[in-house]
Amino acid sequence: MNTSEFRRRGKEMVDYVANYMEGIEGRQVYPDVEPGYLRPLIPDSAPQEPDTFEDIINDIEKIIMPGVTHWHSPYFFAYFPTASSYPAMLADMLCGAIGCIGFSWAASPACTELETVMMDWLGKMLELPKAFLTEKAGEGGGVIQGSASEATLVALLAARTKVIHRLQAASPELTQAAIMEKLVAYSSDQVVATLGTTTCCSFDNLLEVGPICNKEDMWLHVDAAYAGSAFICPEFRHLLNGVEFADSFNFNPHKWLLVNFDCSAMWVKKRSDLTGAFRLDPTYLKHSHQDSGLITDYRHWQIPLGRRFRSLKMWFVFRMYGVKGLQAYIRKHVQLSHEFESLVLQDPRFEICAEVTLGLVCFRLKGSNKVNEALLQRINSAKKIHLVPCHLREKFVLRFAICSRTVESAHVQWAWEHIKELAADVLRAERE
Repeated sequence: MNTSEFRRRGKEMVDYVANYMEGIEGRQVYPDVEPGYLRPLIPDSAPQEPDTFEDIINDIEKIIMPGVTHWHSPYFFAYFPTASSYPAMLADMLCGAIGCIGFSWAASPACTELETVMMDWLGKMLELPKAFLTEKAGEGGGVIQGSASEATLVALLAARTKVIHRLQAASPELTQAAIMEKLVAYSSDQVVATLGTTTCCSFDNLLEVGPICNKEDMWLHVDAAYAGSAFICPEFRHLLNGVEFADSFNFNPHKWLLVNFDCSAMWVKKRSDLTGAFRLDPTYLKHSHQDSGLITDYRHWQIPLGRRFRSLKMWFVFRMYGVKGLQAYIRKHVQLSHEFESLVLQDPRFEICAEVTLGLVCFRLKGSNKVNEALLQRINSAKKIHLVPCHLREKFVLRFAICSRTVESAHVQWAWEHIKELAADVLRAERE
């Protein structure tokens, strides 16, 4: 494909993507395929001669789309939102075109420096304590990880390394193995200190947990993977109170802040805690500016060596929406969740199972787990909307998460009518 054809095909692909997004409401949200559906539809080995672009595009609708769960459908209410916006898609195109592997400042200075600035921008949007910011030569800083799971692992490994070094300095006679076997990581059944748990969006009290961790010199990592985006709104910022006690904090703009996957924002109070655990300095990666104190080599902040130019997505989205636009987007989703909550409360057959704080409603039919399992099975078999469950205090509960960028009140209302109809069927079948 030469430049001329790329220009033409690129415009066609943008049109295809725009048509997909515009028409996604008309697509069945959950596919009809069975495991193994795809292999018989494609050759068992790569073609010896090139295929045409037209054939590839035609096969997208024939082979790929039938097996796609449409996460951005306004009828997708499962898991949590995954962010999508046109500015982020355009930034991803540019990221792919530049194609740098940003393991060091020298590998692409803009890749490193924009990420540092964007993480400070986002930290200020959250009103994070200044200790977490890079500006003005602070000790902290932010880094983009691939996921919240990755950020949690990075924090765990950094904490372990820091404790080992501290104990070795205090008791040189102790071997690393002797120290390792005595280390303890404390967690709840949600893994770490969590703001907005996956099951029901509940919140740990950092103002209680934090001082204990600080007193005992324990590393405190706080995960707000979904809920963190909401903290840019003043009315939800109080949910982050106590973050000043944390050593590290992360949330996923790629869930609810219109920045496409992958983009998990992580901050630390002392960036030396990360570089002390992950520092990698072979001769071929060294450069003349690495000891200037003015720049960061992000390979020392993460598990992988390389990284994409992911901060471009943040830059595009933050500039094209503005803080007020992002706040309005969050508030709309929260409003829609309360609208669904009010619909549930009006029906005496149903109950709300957890406080509705942000964009998630946990609800169920009053009655047995079996009847709720049957309801969910009917909902997802019908494939008109898509939900996933959780267990709360031994109860089988349905989760209704406001997810799509394009979801409106009409979609929520329609989904509730659909759920009510299927609930009536389930209750009728139970009586019979």
